[in-house]
Amino acid sequence: MHSAQCRIAVVMDPIQQIHFKKDSTLAILLAAQARGHALFYLEPQDLWLEDGQVWGYLRPLVVYDDPVCWFTLEAGEKAPLAQLDVLLMRKDPPFDMEYLYTTYLLELAEAAGVLVVNRPASLRDANEKLFTAWFPACCPPTLVSRDMQRLRDFLAIQQTMIVKPLDGMGGASIFRVSLGDPNTGVILETMTQHGRRTVMAQRFLPEYVQGDKRILLIDGEPVPYALARIPAAGEGRANLAAGGRGEGVALTARDRAICAEVGPSLRARGLLFVGLDIIGEYLTEINVTSPTCIRELDALYGLDIGGQLVAAIERQLAQRA
Repeated sequence: MHSAQCRIAVVMDPIQQIHFKKDSTLAILLAAQARGHALFYLEPQDLWLEDGQVWGYLRPLVVYDDPVCWFTLEAGEKAPLAQLDVLLMRKDPPFDMEYLYTTYLLELAEAAGVLVVNRPASLRDANEKLFTAWFPACCPPTLVSRDMQRLRDFLAIQQTMIVKPLDGMGGASIFRVSLGDPNTGVILETMTQHGRRTVMAQRFLPEYVQGDKRILLIDGEPVPYALARIPAAGEGRANLAAGGRGEGVALTARDRAICAEVGPSLRARGLLFVGLDIIGEYLTEINVTSPTCIRELDALYGLDIGGQLVAAIERQLAQRA
């Protein structure tokens, strides 16, 4: 039994450029359409503020589970976002100033009654790297700093560390540094822009070769299987975007304990769809902007994760009514 038809808009990167087989946004849209909801398409430049009201150029969208033709768009029209029931914010990082401005516009739409997934204020607050600091018992030894000497001192203790920017995705600009590495200086200078940019350093976890697990949570509850992203031979990163391959795994007791620790905070912050990254026993990232891996897990286990998410959205709408 599905709820009454809703008007659901998605803000995303150009739909014609997505990777059909892997795109989680497409999976969510297919599920929403299958449940009888009307879909509308926006890119960030299609949003604007005028006289205190947020508007969008809304194009009716139909999606297909077809690798040759996965969407059709009709001519759009300008409309206040307040006319929508739900807005899915699925724009990929980088989380730059333009992304930030978009969250301000979406927050005004939220104030006008639209359910925005994920909540705009929480997209700003929950930096995908730094938000892990709220759960220190789940994390490896971590330092966030732009002081190169402090980073060197951390390396001396940990022996090997990973250094990454706070605004990246897909494994971009992640460096593994070992004590005595002659490139340490240039890596830290480059990453911190000579002490002007804050970075995250974490103890290197050799368990990454067994997979960097992506666990999806819907309204704070985990999907029972994760996608373990296994690095390509000779590659220090397991991200699929960096050539890793995905293997399905059931959640371990430790995975479930981390989800139980993090889940209530996600729910309280209106973070309805989140991806946790776990290496070995440790939480390394909390992905809130546009988590992926729905399609892979659906294919491996016959799941309907998009449908689960849309059902959670429907429940939230029903609670408001």
